[in-house]
Amino acid sequence: MSTHLESAWYRGAPWLWLLRPLEALFRAVSACRRYCYSKGWLQSYRAARPVIVVGNITVGGTGKTPVVIALVEALAERGIRCGVVSRGYGGKATEYPLRLDDTVDPAECGDEPLLIHRRTGAPCVVDPDRPRAVDMLLQDTSVQLVISDDGLQHYALNRDMEIVLLDQQRRLGNGFCLPAGPLREPPSRLQDVDFVLYRGSADAIEGVPYRADVWVNLVTGERRQLHAFRQQDGLQALAGIGQPDQFFATLDALGLHYQRHVFADHHAYTAQDLAALAGDTVLMTEKDAVKCRAFAGENAWYLRIDACLPEAVIEAAAGLVLSSTPEREIQCLSQ
Repeated sequence: MSTHLESAWYRGAPWLWLLRPLEALFRAVSACRRYCYSKGWLQSYRAARPVIVVGNITVGGTGKTPVVIALVEALAERGIRCGVVSRGYGGKATEYPLRLDDTVDPAECGDEPLLIHRRTGAPCVVDPDRPRAVDMLLQDTSVQLVISDDGLQHYALNRDMEIVLLDQQRRLGNGFCLPAGPLREPPSRLQDVDFVLYRGSADAIEGVPYRADVWVNLVTGERRQLHAFRQQDGLQALAGIGQPDQFFATLDALGLHYQRHVFADHHAYTAQDLAALAGDTVLMTEKDAVKCRAFAGENAWYLRIDACLPEAVIEAAAGLVLSSTPEREIQCLSQ
């Protein structure tokens, strides 16, 4: 995505009106496609277990992965075993579906699903064809609930609950769909989802605040308190995420003095990226750490972040499992 175009979307540049004819076409195609699925003219796969989609209607990162992690962990505390499916953006596996384990390279599966799997231990399958991913996932009969990381517009997968993430500051940008704005679907789509949550908001009902937890060493696994590097010089902070300024803002709030290094979202890190920083303490996001672990030195640390979900979301998700019936599984298996 062009940084210039993205900036124009969120500052409301007047010239974007020139793209409105293309936006109208995009809206029409999107609405037609969704209508065909709703009428059953295009087939939608219904899984034998309840499915929750955690997605967005805007282009770019809105913090879906931390929410998926938080949901998996919260449901595990209630004795509910979740499995996760993902498109695996940025990954280039030679064969799909790809079930994740400790040997999978992030270059194959993408950074976000591997982060979810390593953080939660939940079974995770990557495949651009999400119904096929769910099929493989449900071969693990202990999975009681399927969570799709992204995929709100992937209507080939039927879902029981939709959770949409928006950035508290950016919200819907200029309110236009692509290419005149950042929206994948019109704002009216939000009326049909179960929950709209705002990243960075402290609102008890719709907010998802993020809490910095601890620094973790990429090599040794050692943990340090958040202020461990406050008095240290020679700090190098790198971020290859959708909105890197949010990571740097956290470092500022911790009182750290550092030099920033910004990479593109989903950047495929190499040893050379870190070689120039040898000798200094390197700070990064947990998402970046997934891709740097294999060649990082003992001077590299990532910041573990926890998302705090509204209790209503957790209860509603748990309720899907409690209300799921054996008849559903029989019907789905007989399809």
